[in-house]
Amino acid sequence: MKRAIPVLVLSIAGLVPVWLYEPSLGTVAESATPASTPSASSSAASGSGGTVVKGSTVQTDKGPVQVQVTFAGTKIASVKMLQQPNHPQTTAAVPKLVAQTLEAQSADIDTVSGATITSDGYRESLQAAIDANAESASSSASPSTSASAESAARTVDGSTVTTDKGPVQVQVTFEGDKIASVKMLQQPNHPQTTAAVPKLIAQTLEAQSADIDTVSGATITSDGYKESLQAAIDAKG
Repeated sequence: MKRAIPVLVLSIAGLVPVWLYEPSLGTVAESATPASTPSASSSAASGSGGTVVKGSTVQTDKGPVQVQVTFAGTKIASVKMLQQPNHPQTTAAVPKLVAQTLEAQSADIDTVSGATITSDGYRESLQAAIDANAESASSSASPSTSASAESAARTVDGSTVTTDKGPVQVQVTFEGDKIASVKMLQQPNHPQTTAAVPKLIAQTLEAQSADIDTVSGATITSDGYKESLQAAIDAKG
């Protein structure tokens, strides 16, 4: 009996460090959860007409600036303004910034005179979209999938036509030689234009050409639409 007591004491003493060493469940759970990292304010979505990516929203002294870029692979196919300052100089500068972007295929473009703030915000948002597209492309599915999608449909941007009401530009998706869909990339901000566009597109899909009628009350927009549409058809070849 006297020998049993020391053995029992030693056993208890050996278990004490084990009890003290047991980690807290809260600590384990906390260390196992990775810290979230801030991401650019951009999103990407793949469609039959290419990959559409929203750039970050850049807050400027004149107001928020945000672009949406449509990529055909790594090529910048079109740029659309989602947010921009409501200012005449901004309105005049945007088509120039977009034209430079399509030519340079990057955010390395010049500042438009008289619209420095908008130009800086535009470039920052554009670069965020380019970065997001590159990151998405690096983790995308096998190249054979994208190759088959490209062969099934091809998206072509028409020329930007400057009218008295504002710029007009269309984007046409072809399936073989057929015009599958038409999308407005730029159009005057006017009720008559808004009402005319669906009619112009409907005529295009029926005629399968730019030989369509002018919509009453929207002659200027109709002429710009037909010119941009013909340019897209010609570019497709």
